[in-house]
Amino acid sequence: MKLKRFTRFGIACLSVGALSAGLLYGGESAAKRLKTAGVVLTEIMWTPDKGIPQELLESSECIVIVPGMKKAAFIVGGNYGRGFMLCRHASGSGWSAPAGVKVEGGSIGFQIVGSETDVVMLVMNKRGAEKLLSSKFTLGADASVAAGPVGRTSSADTDAKLHAEILSYSRSRGAFAGISLDGATLRPDEDSNAELYGRKLTNEQIVIGKIKSPASGSKLTAQLNRYSPRREAKKD
Repeated sequence: MKLKRFTRFGIACLSVGALSAGLLYGGESAAKRLKTAGVVLTEIMWTPDKGIPQELLESSECIVIVPGMKKAAFIVGGNYGRGFMLCRHASGSGWSAPAGVKVEGGSIGFQIVGSETDVVMLVMNKRGAEKLLSSKFTLGADASVAAGPVGRTSSADTDAKLHAEILSYSRSRGAFAGISLDGATLRPDEDSNAELYGRKLTNEQIVIGKIKSPASGSKLTAQLNRYSPRREAKKD
């Protein structure tokens, strides 16, 4: 009798876990997420006293925006989000087309109330950009990450933050601040890429190649070009 009860409980847990995973992995289209990513960046940069220091955005090599990163509700804990990465062209001629990424990380535990947070990451050097294009890497282990400084002049906050490969930020319920993402993993979102471009493309093909950005990414690209203008082409 006890065994049957335990089995039923186990099945119930697995069912709830499967439902939570389904809700997290499903949802809105890639095009809609991409448009939302553009809105997130716009709203953050509209508040320079509380947003990302523009000089940091200008010196970054890549940016990752995950709108509405979710925290799983009940039984299966952890964070999950689908977003996009864009990197600067080597020629300095602006930003690449957006490539899909998945961000996962957290702990196993009882979390009754779910939550959503917009996450932004600035990749500050070439080494970090190369790791971002790998099949999978872990923040804090494969790439150094620090909570990014906020505001007009706080980019000179600490040497530790300025020398991190990745600076991370979050926005939840209107509050914007640096956030630690140690332990979270990033990997390509091949399904989003196929949905946006109509064919299978790797993140490297999108970011390094001459792939045209979809219409849904126009706002995001425009905002990046506005707040982080083109660099001069490097001379050999």
